[in-house]
Parts: sequence; structure tokens; C-alpha cells
Amino acid sequence: MNEITVTIIDREGEKHDLIAPTDMSMNIMEVCRSYELPVKGECGGMAMCATCQCYLESDTELPEQSDDELDMLDQAFFVEDNSRLGCQIQVSDEIDGIVLRLAPEE
Repeated sequence: MNEITVTIIDREGEKHDLIAPTDMSMNIMEVCRSYELPVKGECGGMAMCATCQCYLESDTELPEQSDDELDMLDQAFFVEDNSRLGCQIQVSDEIDGIVLRLAPEE
């Protein structure tokens, strides 16, 4: 099984190094939930709620944001230039070593 490391900084500033499989079609929201980090993901990964918003803290290249992701972030709170929806970041070899910070809850 292929795996990558994802670093999540929680809302208290604590770093969590997570191991994520690249062969299960998971996204960052699902990885966080599997480690029981406080990510709600209320819409189930459909880019319809922003409860998985995070901030990209590393120089990791990510695919361009979809119109759905941009529209949801337009309606979200605490949005920054580096905001992304965790459900829209697919786990792949290309994001190995990514560092993300969880956005504050509403």
C-alpha cells in the first residue's frame, strides 16, 4: 500500500503527522476524520458547507480550485488567500509532506 505523510495543525496549534493511503481515493477531510481530528465535513465532501476549511501552510502545489470550491469559500467565514476545502484535496503522491492548518470554527 502506498502512503504519504500529511501534517495537520489543529485549532490549538498542535501538529499531527498523519499517514494517508494513496490507493483509497480519500481526501484530506476524510483523513482528518479517520484520525478523529475536529473536522465536521457536514456535506460529506460535496463542497457545500466549508466545515472542512483549512489553510495551506506549505509550498505544496495543488490543483486549481473548482468553481464549486470557490463559490463555497465566498460564503464561508475566516477565509484567507490560502484557504482550501479539505474535501477537495485528494490524497496523492503529489501532496506528500503537505502542511495544512484547520480554520477556526464558526
